[in-house]
Amino acid sequence: MEPDYIKLNEIIKDSEHIVFFGGAGVSTESGIPDFRSTDGLYNQHDVRFDGYSPEYLLSIDCLKYEPKVFYEFYRQKLNVDGIEPNKAHIKLAQMEKANKLDGIITQNIDGLHQKAGSVNVQEVHGSTLRNYCSRCHKKYPSDYIFTCGEQIPKCKICGGMVRPEVTLYGESLPEDAWRESVKLIRNADCLIIGGTSLVVNPAASLAMGFRGKYLIIINKQVTAADQSASLVFHRSISEVLEKIEL
Repeated sequence: MEPDYIKLNEIIKDSEHIVFFGGAGVSTESGIPDFRSTDGLYNQHDVRFDGYSPEYLLSIDCLKYEPKVFYEFYRQKLNVDGIEPNKAHIKLAQMEKANKLDGIITQNIDGLHQKAGSVNVQEVHGSTLRNYCSRCHKKYPSDYIFTCGEQIPKCKICGGMVRPEVTLYGESLPEDAWRESVKLIRNADCLIIGGTSLVVNPAASLAMGFRGKYLIIINKQVTAADQSASLVFHRSISEVLEKIEL
């Protein structure tokens, strides 16, 4: 076994409260594009959306003022139906089951951690699997926006607009998930950061506020936290996590 993987397992064994903080790179191996890589979601040019910035298309302003544009983009780019967890999701679920992981903080909105079997998952950017009426707050099934047959999905009770429970640009992060995430990181003696460039705030500030014993970075590109990490892997997340022995 390579020296870095030996050290990784020594850290895992020595740690009592491990937390995983993940971004889009965790799900790319499941076929979901990330947001900022060369072939990521923000670089998939579509003639219908070339006149808009990706940040606007996923903003509360777009939802309010150009809902037809918002829902067209959402349906084309953010449908995770049929997408399955990859080896990274599965390994993290196994770590939690073996009492070697306190919880997961994810910037992803695809629900794949739960699908893999993870229980304590804090979704700081919400989830595409939950929908609700913006007027009366009635909840709707995960596929409602994709199957309702309306350009702008409407509530069957009050006629209000049904929207995904996703944190859009211009919105505050969900209070409960944020509070629980702060607790997890405050109590952690080991934080594993994976698949995120750590450039999206305020979520990234959670990870940057870690003051525990061990910081492990797994990301294909360099991050702002590399210099302060105990271990850095510029490799696939699945490749690294699979080396953890439970």
